[in-house]
Amino acid sequence: MTTPAVPTAPRIPEAVHRRRWAILGVLMLSLLIVVLDNSILNVAIKTISTPAPTGLGATQSELEWAINAYTLVFAGLLFSAGLLGDRFGRKRVLLGGLAVFGIGSALAAESGSPAQLIAFRALMALGAAFVMPATLAVLMNVFEREEQPKAIGIWAGGVGLAIAIGPITGGLLLDHFWWGSVFLINVPIVLLALGLMLWLVPESRDPNPGRIDLVGVALSVVGLVLLVYGIIKGGELADFTDATVLATTGAGLAVLVAFVVHEKRSDHPSVDMDYFKNKVFSAAIAVIALVFFALMGVTFFSVFYTQSVRGYSPLQTGLLMLPLAAAQLIFAPRARLVVDRIGIRATTTGAMLVLATTLAAFATLDADTPIWLLEVVFFFMGAGMAHVMTPTSVVIMQALPREKAGSASALSNTFRQVGGALGIAVLGSVLSTSYRNGIEGHLGALPAGVRDTAGESIEATLGVAAKLGARGQSLVGPANDAFLHAMHVTALCGAVVAFAGAVVVALFLPGRPKPAAEDATKEELERVEP
Repeated sequence: MTTPAVPTAPRIPEAVHRRRWAILGVLMLSLLIVVLDNSILNVAIKTISTPAPTGLGATQSELEWAINAYTLVFAGLLFSAGLLGDRFGRKRVLLGGLAVFGIGSALAAESGSPAQLIAFRALMALGAAFVMPATLAVLMNVFEREEQPKAIGIWAGGVGLAIAIGPITGGLLLDHFWWGSVFLINVPIVLLALGLMLWLVPESRDPNPGRIDLVGVALSVVGLVLLVYGIIKGGELADFTDATVLATTGAGLAVLVAFVVHEKRSDHPSVDMDYFKNKVFSAAIAVIALVFFALMGVTFFSVFYTQSVRGYSPLQTGLLMLPLAAAQLIFAPRARLVVDRIGIRATTTGAMLVLATTLAAFATLDADTPIWLLEVVFFFMGAGMAHVMTPTSVVIMQALPREKAGSASALSNTFRQVGGALGIAVLGSVLSTSYRNGIEGHLGALPAGVRDTAGESIEATLGVAAKLGARGQSLVGPANDAFLHAMHVTALCGAVVAFAGAVVVALFLPGRPKPAAEDATKEELERVEP
């Protein structure tokens, strides 16, 4: 007869366990500035595109690169940053990443040209790449397994808080200060986070990291950078058959294939490819990429809809996005309760279908649609996202050993960033092409040199119309109509991608989670024989 298994003592030191919630607060503050920066920039896009001294006079292409330079560096370095955190200490890389991010923010605020802004955004991304995976990795090492879903839910809710604060803060700053203030605001937050982190956050690392896989690290960086660059370039040109795009994307894929082959053969791989044999783990990673593909591509144009078509100010645009953020903040920490009741598969499948429906709802919006309908769409979009991101993050982080938390977080965030970059590039290309096709017939009266520029985007068309005075007023109506049609087409494409994600989770994610006792490892249980 065998006596029931008895759990051993908790693996988290008591001193760390007592201050775990304070540590989570510091981690969320670090996460806040990384997410805050992107949500603030979304509101500032229109201001930065206006000529000096109000803005920088950035073109549509330069605006996309101000966003995508961040994505390119961030996605390219995330995986390597997670590995370095596991090896050298997550607290150490967090501190270094925050410092670099703060310096980049201060420099971006003083940019004198779009080119400088793009360069300093890339520097900010270098720091952010070390911050994002380390926050989730530290979380996994200060909470016991049974508390991890709750902690991850609160962590995910922090993203909703940043989404809420970002646009409103950006709107307030732009109403009272110059455009660079949206970056300078990061500096005091960084200083506060650094001080609290030195005081509260414990150091953690993989006790047996083995040798550094220099070849694997190099291949992952080069492959991801080439792939994301090719995707972004295709979106910029609105042509994914361009020779440069095909060559760069193909080279990126080839290098990533070489990375996979190398990792399989290496006796000290950066990432164990056997993890991807787990269908649940692979499906969760894939769904995160699909969610951000759809959301980043669709929400990118929502700023132009509210400001250019509807005429709202940056601050009003930020306030309009409150339901999206509030829903995430409310539901992300509570998503685990839904999972406990109906299971991971049912929760995430239903949430993905809600997301697909809300994205499709953008196809019903017109210039005179009651604004409260947009608010309802944003709220359900945030609720759907909360019930996807929290369960899938828990699945991913608990699939790998605690010692590899940095790698697990980096893998999740890498797929998120690549999915987002692909969404902006592909759906941005759909938006640009559809808009140009819709407005071209109305640009015939313009001088030949102006015609091509005016067809780039609704902002470009309205800018030309403003310069022409009374003669340009005839362009405003067609520009709004062309943009709305392009937005409808893009939204439907995003909805199809979200529906594909619903199919993936319905097929591969598990039902109800196993009880903690069933899921415990041999090291965590002590069996007493008769």
